Amino acid sequence: MKIKQYSIFKAKAALDKPIADATHKLTEISFVVLRIETVSGVMGESYLLSFQYSPRAIVGALKDVGEMLIGEEVHNTVGCFERISAQNEYFGIEGVNRWAQAAFNLAMWDAWSKALQQPVWKILGGSASRVPIYGSGGWSSYTVDELIAEVNDYKKRGFKAVKIKVGKPDWKEDLERLCYVREAVGKDIAIMMDANQGMKVPEALSLARAALKLDINWFEEPIDHNDFQGYQLLRNQAGISIAMGEREYSSLPLRELISRNAIDIWQPDILRLGGVEAWRDSAALAKSNHIPVLPHYYKDYDVPLLCTISNGKGAESFDWVDPLIDNPLKIDNGMALPHNRPGWGFTFKDSFLNEL
Repeated sequence: MKIKQYSIFKAKAALDKPIADATHKLTEISFVVLRIETVSGVMGESYLLSFQYSPRAIVGALKDVGEMLIGEEVHNTVGCFERISAQNEYFGIEGVNRWAQAAFNLAMWDAWSKALQQPVWKILGGSASRVPIYGSGGWSSYTVDELIAEVNDYKKRGFKAVKIKVGKPDWKEDLERLCYVREAVGKDIAIMMDANQGMKVPEALSLARAALKLDINWFEEPIDHNDFQGYQLLRNQAGISIAMGEREYSSLPLRELISRNAIDIWQPDILRLGGVEAWRDSAALAKSNHIPVLPHYYKDYDVPLLCTISNGKGAESFDWVDPLIDNPLKIDNGMALPHNRPGWGFTFKDSFLNEL
């Protein structure tokens, strides 16, 4: 089960026009797909969400890691993680280096689990079989009509919760859009809001307090992720749960937020953190401090892993990757079912892949 070779591809999802949140404009929905092959012919696959950002940087980082791991056993995920971290220390462990490290970690888990003929979540001792999942989107660039159409579609498909982008120049416009959403979906659908770090403390505090009447479940990344004092103030004064974590490359920010009593929901991003072990380590730290885990974006990895922990709150759903893979995650009445195929349970269709 030694790694013989690797390949890197790009895949694109359909996007009719650019979309935007409070801090980013997205002109393409693209993925970098990694495939490794063992000497015995087992393929492991992983992917990362790349958008239009730094395409040459991430491919270069993946190639650097790949050359290090030729000849390594796919089950040696911990040893390889430490080896890559040591090699990357000079130019920086975080950023694109960590993404590349995580991509190989996920592909190794996929190959190893396929060799054992078991889903990843069963190998890790998972027992849950259904995970709550919410519909994400609500882009700031949407018109009100587009926003309402999206949340109504999620409602028709059985989702029990939706997330909306906020962070307009005037927070009162955010509140107005949230009011339209609440009117559209009714009282039985939960609503969350996400500023993508695009607000300052006073505006975020004003929006949070004004939105209390709408029964908003939680406020995600209201301000810069490094403003721990600001998160402490918001959690103590806003009257709404605070969610954060998707921009972090380690559990150190979680420790800082815990020490300040400044977080209600931990949102790990498995690619930024470094893969399966790092994701689970952060979830364990959250559990020891009675904080639920609701990961960022990667439902096809997060749902299986949420089945292996006791403090999982749910997963996030975008539809972007579903048409590109052979076995999209099944979602039934607001609950996601983990794949039962070996490995992660899905593979990108070759027809959508362009080799890099």
